[in-house]
Amino acid sequence: MALVLKDRVKETSTTTGTGTLNLAGAVSGFQTFVAGIGNSNTTYYAIAHQTADEWEVGVGTITDASPDTLARSSIISSSNSGAAVDFAAGTKDVFCAFPASKTMDMTMTTSGDIVYASSANTPARLAIGGTPGHILQVNSGGTAPEWAASSGVSAGFVIAMSVAL
Repeated sequence: MALVLKDRVKETSTTTGTGTLNLAGAVSGFQTFVAGIGNSNTTYYAIAHQTADEWEVGVGTITDASPDTLARSSIISSSNSGAAVDFAAGTKDVFCAFPASKTMDMTMTTSGDIVYASSANTPARLAIGGTPGHILQVNSGGTAPEWAASSGVSAGFVIAMSVAL
């Protein structure tokens, strides 16, 4: 099961509650989740009720079935304070979306910063500017870069790295 993102994936659903959505087919001009994302793959999704003030953004798993389904496995944000929305009756638009919280916010960096994925798989940064004689290394947990003192380096910029094959 892979995380897949595709453009122009949009269906509707009339499913109620907080569980798995039954998908009702592609909206005109769009493709289905099964066609665009693929069976058993995960994707970022957004659900917006057409007439009620209900919405949800999350990660879900697509199943090729009759009907096709979207299992809502992880809620990122919602009109229910970040919890799964108990959707009311009516038609919902369901589409593939890239959540803002998963993008790189360029205001978080300064020229020269080192950007990396944190252990929570969100963007993080290490400010440039280790002091002279410091080297860039991976922390003891193997999860993030850090500056560290190094004997024998008098000037310049040294990057120390190890690669496990």
